[in-house]
Amino acid sequence: MAGNSLMPRLVVRALSVRSQRIVMVLFALIVGAAVTCALVAVYFDVSVKMSRELKTYGANFYVGPGQGATLPDEAYQTVFDGIPADMLEGGSPYLYGTARSELEKIVVAGVRFSSLRKLVPYWRTEGAWIGVDFDDRNALIGKTLAGRLGLKLNDTLVLIKNNEKRPFNIKGIIDSGDNSDHMLFVQFEFAQNWLEKPGLMSHALFNLINRHDGVDRLAETLSADHPDWSVRPIRRISAGEGGVLLKIEGLMGLISLVILSLSLVCVNASLAALITERRGEFALQKALGASNRAVVCQVLAETLIIALLASMVGVVIGYVLAQILGQSIFSAAVDLRAPVIPVTVALTVSVALIAAVLPLRRIAKIEPAVTLRGE
Repeated sequence: MAGNSLMPRLVVRALSVRSQRIVMVLFALIVGAAVTCALVAVYFDVSVKMSRELKTYGANFYVGPGQGATLPDEAYQTVFDGIPADMLEGGSPYLYGTARSELEKIVVAGVRFSSLRKLVPYWRTEGAWIGVDFDDRNALIGKTLAGRLGLKLNDTLVLIKNNEKRPFNIKGIIDSGDNSDHMLFVQFEFAQNWLEKPGLMSHALFNLINRHDGVDRLAETLSADHPDWSVRPIRRISAGEGGVLLKIEGLMGLISLVILSLSLVCVNASLAALITERRGEFALQKALGASNRAVVCQVLAETLIIALLASMVGVVIGYVLAQILGQSIFSAAVDLRAPVIPVTVALTVSVALIAAVLPLRRIAKIEPAVTLRGE
């Protein structure tokens, strides 16, 4: 009991009187903890940030008919319900057809307006996007088609079928650089009714966050469950996204490993020097009845306290460093996600304890009589 009550006083005394060596150990661990915290924070946040950056290229997942020109629109909901919420950015069924306007026949595309901007963020739009799925009075028109029909913003385009007329207000003129410039985009359900294709869609597009080839695995699963569908990632986007994420995450892991290894070497050298300086102290403790185990536990407690203190300081510095990295790479802040702090603390403490293994073995070799005689 006396030994147990004396232990905290010995630990505090050891940490306070040898400030130079302690500061060296503390500094090495703080550097390791700070860099590790920053890179771990970026590692856990990079998938989301990079995926959002790459979403500017548009949809990266396609579902369509294996044969024929259409597919039941139930397929869209089936896919939508099967995608994890943290993976789905947006999705919409598409239905194409030819309709007659007052001037000429045109290509009509039915879409879900609420998700359209997430699927085609690269469109340059004059006017405004349509933000709700139930809007069947406004439409978006491609730049080429608008020029051919002589239409401008807020003009009216009238579709004609038999004796029925349906006017649409041109809310936005899009410039996509592809075939969409020749189309009129209307509400999906209206397109089904007007084109007389109830319950059908031409295909569906989705914007998915591609973590560790998740898009490829989803395509394989859907293809196996629905062999009559054509399911595929849009390779230009999803393959590039997955490759970039894998390389960035690998780089973060490699840098963290190098920094932690350097910290381990520095801490090991400092602890070895510290224990060498304290040979007389440990010999006296043994001469007074302290066991090897008691002395080792004392040094381990000192090391653990230093490691925990370094972890706390390192997390603060690492968070600031992570923001600098986030602004440089993504022009956005890096979120400090839940695993970051425990991972940083665990790695820092592990490095400190591993570095202490060899120096602690020297304690068992200290012989009180020989050491106290100065030999």
